Amino acid sequence: MRTIVLALLVSGTSLGLFAQELFRFDSTKTIRWSSFENPLAADGMGGKENHGAKGHPFQTIHKGDTIALVSATGAGIIERIWLTVSERSPVALRSIRIQMFWDGTKKPAVDVPLGDFFGIGLGATVPFENEFFSEPEGRSFNCVIPMPFRLGAKIVLISEYEKGFLLFYKINFQSMKRWEADMMYFHAAWSRRTKAALGEDFEIMPKVAGCGRYLGANIGVQVDSAYGDTWWGEGEVKIFKDRDSTYPSLVGTGTEDYIGTGWGQGKFINRYQGCTIADEKQRRWAFYRFHVPDPVFFNTSCLVTIQQMGGGSFEKVKALVDKGVALVPVTTSRLEFVKLLEYDPPMSISEERFPKGWVNFYRSDDISATSYFYLNKPVNNLPPLAPVANRINGL
Repeated sequence: MRTIVLALLVSGTSLGLFAQELFRFDSTKTIRWSSFENPLAADGMGGKENHGAKGHPFQTIHKGDTIALVSATGAGIIERIWLTVSERSPVALRSIRIQMFWDGTKKPAVDVPLGDFFGIGLGATVPFENEFFSEPEGRSFNCVIPMPFRLGAKIVLISEYEKGFLLFYKINFQSMKRWEADMMYFHAAWSRRTKAALGEDFEIMPKVAGCGRYLGANIGVQVDSAYGDTWWGEGEVKIFKDRDSTYPSLVGTGTEDYIGTGWGQGKFINRYQGCTIADEKQRRWAFYRFHVPDPVFFNTSCLVTIQQMGGGSFEKVKALVDKGVALVPVTTSRLEFVKLLEYDPPMSISEERFPKGWVNFYRSDDISATSYFYLNKPVNNLPPLAPVANRINGL
């Protein structure tokens, strides 16, 4: 029996276990590494400085500097990005930005704070590894999202940080013979809102026009202290695609549910979902979700939002209302779910008939997000990155 099992593992469709078929030689691929030792990733041109004895491993970057990490022509695919910087404070990682341009466009497809791009919510370095990103020992940043380009690629780092720092990097990419018709361009965008009107959803990914795929996001929440220790994560993630208008096609059941956990949110690191920061004391959370086993495709547009909604016991929520804290009760539950917004006139929490169970309510916290997506075009319709003052305020 053991002999039969082994034979099955290495025959027929079992080769699917080896996704890259590591044992095959591919003569169509030309592998290139871009670094300070070979910035043009040219054949036979690496490590020339200092007679080949580690002549240019890093570069000092000052405020206002723009450094080209990759300048490639022709068709290819970015396969891996690794870099590290000597300044890794939250302010530094929000003040340094990474941009990516495809096919010679003037507008970047990616324009995101460095830390947030690499999955570091709230600018806080935490050792982790998931499907696309890793931060070994909290000291360096890795990304393995494949990023095809048809005519060329340019990746730059821009420093808006007050201090100088050391930058080390290496970007791996391959040249391709031709661009396939079903390939798409990688994009990423960052957004933040420190205060919102009650009932106003936060846009994880603002409405993107075009045909593409929503890949996922990492999200950071800094809780408004006015709400005490009440739970902040009752908001549902909603994905509006194509012809959706008032209501979405895809909707979840709660924030922690969206990333695959439940009944609150502690720290965990999984392949496609996780929570890298769950700081009850400072009331800060950072989490991620990638739609790989459950892809989200769209034909004409896509918008991803999350409700700003929390919850707490009746006693805690009523105490907040009595203090004048800005909130709007929306549902209550004990054994039954009561939809408060369907009452006409609305039911006040001060009324005797108000159900005395768990109360969900609209609230407003400081939320930021980096969204990742593919489009069938090298530019997107989203606004430019917010100024550095907005990015670092309150960190």
